[in-house]
Amino acid sequence: MARSSLIYDSADRGMPMIEEFRELVRYRDLLRQLITRNIKTRYKRSALGMVWTMLHPLMMMLVLTLAFSNIFRFSLPHFPVYVLSGLLLWNFFAQTTNSTMSELLWGGTLMHRIYVPRVMFAATAIGTGLVNLALSLPALILIMVLSGVRPQPALLFVPVAVVFICLFTLGVGLVLSTLVIYFADVFEMFQILLMSWFYLQPIMYPIEIIPASRQWLFKLNPMYYFLSVFRAPIYEGRLAPARDIAMAALISVITFVIGWWIFTKKAEELAYRV
Repeated sequence: MARSSLIYDSADRGMPMIEEFRELVRYRDLLRQLITRNIKTRYKRSALGMVWTMLHPLMMMLVLTLAFSNIFRFSLPHFPVYVLSGLLLWNFFAQTTNSTMSELLWGGTLMHRIYVPRVMFAATAIGTGLVNLALSLPALILIMVLSGVRPQPALLFVPVAVVFICLFTLGVGLVLSTLVIYFADVFEMFQILLMSWFYLQPIMYPIEIIPASRQWLFKLNPMYYFLSVFRAPIYEGRLAPARDIAMAALISVITFVIGWWIFTKKAEELAYRV
């Protein structure tokens, strides 16, 4: 009687998009440890520790408020809340996309020693960014109280807005991480893009100051919809327009799927190129 034997082929991993997700779930304990390491490392030698996460947006908000509310005289009530809510979301996106690239480059030595899911480093950047965002929220709440903005039930939608920006940030971060492995200049080029991108969206100014005939150009910016969905429950006490919510959801899912597909398709090559 012939005995059947199973042959294991390491190259036969099924669909990379699905397999990489399964491996990420399997190594979730490592993900938690890496996020914890990042948080501890950032505040290890700081006298104020995590307080800096609240002080930084407060100081930035103070400078921007003095500059833009007094110099340009925007007729915008509760301007500090408007600025800080947009600033927190932008900082999450900018810092996390940069961290996604840095984490992968740092993890190169680790990938040469042991097996870890390649997407682990991007997930670590997202997790670390979420912790920092959560630590910044008390500063926003304090400014809301001092400005006389009363919390409304619409605030319950903020976590959904955070999910949208997480998916979008992860998708962008995965594309950038793939590119930076092949072209190191991508990191520096992205810094220049971020600087320009920051001023091309209504973070420090209301979109109403833009001529109505040109506002459509600003709405081509995907961050416009994430800002709208995140800021409206905080600043206006209501949900963003249904169109903005739908656009934010659509853009986030499409960007995430594209980024995940590109990254996982090249995942096996990354360990040899980092």
